[in-house]
Amino acid sequence: MSLEQYIYYGGYPGAAPLINDYDRWSQYIESAIVDATINKDILQNNVVSKPALLRQTFELGATYSSQELSLTKLIGQLQDAGNTTTISSYLKLLSDAGMLTGLQKFANDAARKRASAPKFQVYNSALRNIYTDLALEQAVIQPKEWGRYFESVIGAHIVSQAFVDRYDVYYWREGNDEVDYILQKKNKIIAVEVKSNHESHTTGLAKFKEKFHPDNILLVGPEGMSAEDFLSTSPFGL
Repeated sequence: MSLEQYIYYGGYPGAAPLINDYDRWSQYIESAIVDATINKDILQNNVVSKPALLRQTFELGATYSSQELSLTKLIGQLQDAGNTTTISSYLKLLSDAGMLTGLQKFANDAARKRASAPKFQVYNSALRNIYTDLALEQAVIQPKEWGRYFESVIGAHIVSQAFVDRYDVYYWREGNDEVDYILQKKNKIIAVEVKSNHESHTTGLAKFKEKFHPDNILLVGPEGMSAEDFLSTSPFGL
């Protein structure tokens, strides 16, 4: 696959031969990945009082991948009634199944972490892009929109690799300053900022460095480490 194809289609091996037919590709992801994981891996092994709400939580959360959204606002967009505790428990099930997680804000205070609005992140970009209205050819020519695709695939690699390397993943925001992903393993911290364009200046990284003194700072994109290199290695190994 080209980088653009991998960003859009996600690289599931079984779906790879179908990428030239969007309808067949999306149907495969929907049935062989999403339906199979929710119906077999989650619902058959856990007590879920509202299966429809679990499915809605996944679908809506996936469309917001790489974006922050409070659980209260999420509930306001769901058709089935629920509360933040229920949605949090469903997010935990979806995360354990390798589908969707809600990243907490990085902070030294555990209570502040838990109280933060989650940043939704899929574990594979295909899980986000089956719900998009844009074809690949349309998405790549819209810089702002493509930036979300780009950040989501980098985030998917980070959270998926966390299963292997056993590190925690957060985001950081303070006012208008933000860092896309914070990786922590014991007392080691890496800050990762994602830029799909040629912008290299980011005040968020500078503010985070001043406040938390991370062990490493990475800029992923045209002005930093290439996406191809980042997606080909373990993030924490850097």
